[in-house]
Amino acid sequence: MSQKYPGGIISKTAPVTVGPVDGEGGSAPGIWTLTQALELQKQDLWPKPILDKELYSWGSNSYGTLGLGNTVSRSSPVQVGSSVNWALVSGGTNHSVAVKTDGTMWTWGYGNYGRLGQNNTVSFSSPVQVGALTNWATVSGSTGGACFAVKTDGTLWAWGKNNVSQLGLGDTANRSSPVQIGALTNWAKVFGAGYFCHAIKTDGTLWAWGYSSLGALGLNNTVTTSSPVQVGALTNWNTASGADGFCLAIKTDGTLWAWGGGNTGRTGLNDTVNRSSPVQVGALTGWSFARPRLNGSTGAAVKTNGNFGLGAAILMAL
Repeated sequence: MSQKYPGGIISKTAPVTVGPVDGEGGSAPGIWTLTQALELQKQDLWPKPILDKELYSWGSNSYGTLGLGNTVSRSSPVQVGSSVNWALVSGGTNHSVAVKTDGTMWTWGYGNYGRLGQNNTVSFSSPVQVGALTNWATVSGSTGGACFAVKTDGTLWAWGKNNVSQLGLGDTANRSSPVQIGALTNWAKVFGAGYFCHAIKTDGTLWAWGYSSLGALGLNNTVTTSSPVQVGALTNWNTASGADGFCLAIKTDGTLWAWGGGNTGRTGLNDTVNRSSPVQVGALTGWSFARPRLNGSTGAAVKTNGNFGLGAAILMAL
């Protein structure tokens, strides 16, 4: 038994899957037997249907932050425009940055310091495309008035406010359009924080730059750094998220780590001591998500079993 897919041709060569077969979309040209298709499905290698992805927002809207074309605050989710191809979105201070499934990047909200990347300082109350490129992979806003992004080619980009070198460009000049950080092409993830930033390379190494008050960069000091510097020598970092002088991170082994300002016990290390290098929070594994509250007063994390920790009530209220 076989099944033919659009664009398929009869060939002596083995059929192949094309596109993001480990996610949504892609194609499977050629003639496939049912056994072949089922085997790929079991391995999660069979193209999945592209699903509609609508974008919703709510809350304070004084600068058009919600992207709804006005400045009216909303107390319930409202769809942003009519597009159904949003891939991911990240918020900063009164601004947002997002990527669509076609690889285009969009921003809206408060435009001062050039944080929207539109080559100006104008505020926009609806999503506006940043340039014309279609190879943006991931983005991150920050509460320090900056934005960061990684392209599909592994390059790292930054723009917006840069008063304490939070853009990682080796200076303190603001940028109103995306500017590449260095020349490397092996960046995988970026995590904008307040006035500092962390990023992870494809080799699992963790890097930091910007304002290091309270040891927020994790570089074993409190020195402000204007270009990316590696945090330790480990190669198993998975995520990192910072705010207001402290950071939470998760390694690929599921362990949770914290550093920076420990006031109010926000690092979860059973004290109020500042740490300038990563310290493991407890001995548990299985952590999958960790994030400081945007004002940096508390931290929250989720385990793979769905349990909350480190101030869960705050996380659920965000």
